[in-house]
Amino acid sequence: MTLPATDRKRALLFTNPSSRSGSDRSAEAAVQQLESSGLALTRLSCAKAADISPQVRRHAHMVDLVVIGGGDGTVNAALRGLMETGLPLGILPLGTANDLARTLRIPADPSAAAAVIIGGQMRRIDVGQVNDQFFINVASMGLSVELARRMTGNRKRHLGKLSYPVAALQTLFSAQPFTADVCTQAGTTQLESVQMAVGNGVYYGGGMSVFDRAAIDDQCLDFYSIAPKRFWQWPLLLSAFRRGRNRDLVGMRAFCSSGPLEIRTNPPLAVNTDGEITTTTPARFKLLPRALSVFAPAG
Repeated sequence: MTLPATDRKRALLFTNPSSRSGSDRSAEAAVQQLESSGLALTRLSCAKAADISPQVRRHAHMVDLVVIGGGDGTVNAALRGLMETGLPLGILPLGTANDLARTLRIPADPSAAAAVIIGGQMRRIDVGQVNDQFFINVASMGLSVELARRMTGNRKRHLGKLSYPVAALQTLFSAQPFTADVCTQAGTTQLESVQMAVGNGVYYGGGMSVFDRAAIDDQCLDFYSIAPKRFWQWPLLLSAFRRGRNRDLVGMRAFCSSGPLEIRTNPPLAVNTDGEITTTTPARFKLLPRALSVFAPAG
């Protein structure tokens, strides 16, 4: 498909050279497919995540959309710029997990993902915010922070999607419980936990489901906390987490919140947003409903 001359648009393209598939031939073929369709691409490399949003703002008056060739961390790094400029986002899922693409049913094949962008169908999705950090999939503390520390670039490149379950098993053996006050409009609850998360989308951590009935445009944040009391409970929890059917298990607390949510701990704990450690508790959460436009398959 080639865009008519009157419809040809300009796109800012970011590629992450350190992403697992960022330099593959299939990735370059997808980029050429975008150009062949009539998109005028301005290509920028994004070796430093902190540079992405400033570049989006700098080029906003010259382009009609932004295309990210990378994983969830690269998309997260662009969120502030996208939110401030209102530019729509196209995704070439070239990272390890690609959980946002999975949530939106964007094909894993770069050529098929490029076809989604060319097709022009857009979807308005929610964005989460914790303190001053935006997140698209999930923000969490506890096990996920230790997991993020173990998920080095070398591990991702060598193990690919297997890097997540391998690092997760290693993390389980070092799990340390913590106590947190969880504050909502309904009141404050004190919980002991080894993992707390607030999800905006459906998937995180390489394909685990936050909640099997969650949606990225349901204007709701999904909270869960886990604190298994016995070692034998872990296999049940891990199996349930993969499917997102985890709300009635022993050691689980979960609910949906459309209003603000705050998690307090003493001492402060690090918070992981979309795979990167970005802030600490106290963690104040809010939802920005349908705040971002993303190219996604129809339906």
